[in-house]
Amino acid sequence: MAFQLNDLNYSKDSKERMPWEHYLEQFQKADPREIAERLSIPYDEEKKAFTLKFLGTVYEITYPDFQVSHHPDEMGYYPLEEMIYGKILTMRFLLSGAVSSGTGKYKTYREMPWGEVYLRQFDGRCIKRLAFSYGNRIEDFRAILSHIHGIPLEHGDAAYEVEIYPGYRIQMILWEGDEEFPPSSQILFSDNFPVSFQAEDMAVMGDVLIGSLKAWGKVVQSK
Repeated sequence: MAFQLNDLNYSKDSKERMPWEHYLEQFQKADPREIAERLSIPYDEEKKAFTLKFLGTVYEITYPDFQVSHHPDEMGYYPLEEMIYGKILTMRFLLSGAVSSGTGKYKTYREMPWGEVYLRQFDGRCIKRLAFSYGNRIEDFRAILSHIHGIPLEHGDAAYEVEIYPGYRIQMILWEGDEEFPPSSQILFSDNFPVSFQAEDMAVMGDVLIGSLKAWGKVVQSK
């Protein structure tokens, strides 16, 4: 059973709780040693906690209750502690993900094996949202991505690469708007994403990433 992108629109008392409880039950039945071995991530038997890097921050995730805490760093905002869908996404990765590295090629959402699934939602909630949020604020975008140690790329008017989970990399590209054309954007995924993620995972992933950029922007502004 996979939670749907439509779930992003429902009320907290049902549409967050139901997928959370569903995947937490699966997580609690899983073998933590199998998870650690399959993903090549540390699992501390004494602390009963996994160590996992997510968007530049190292987190500890306890088993079986999935309590999340970050290792000290300068990020100032921690999506795995704050965003329920970031937690559900990570729980799904722990349950069914695999170690993988891309070939160096990057693909659009449409170019993935299930590219037409949720394409309209992904375009609206991720591509257009990124362009609308930062297409006329290129310097803010650069400041935020520099803050989270994104890798600058030679694409568009501004572009950066981030690693969301170990081995799984995302590129965000912006083209600035002008009098004739509105701002536009593109989000590319390393070509190994289908190894561990389904269509709805990647749509939610984009939503979590762009929501986190907004929060990190407040951190940058406060400095």
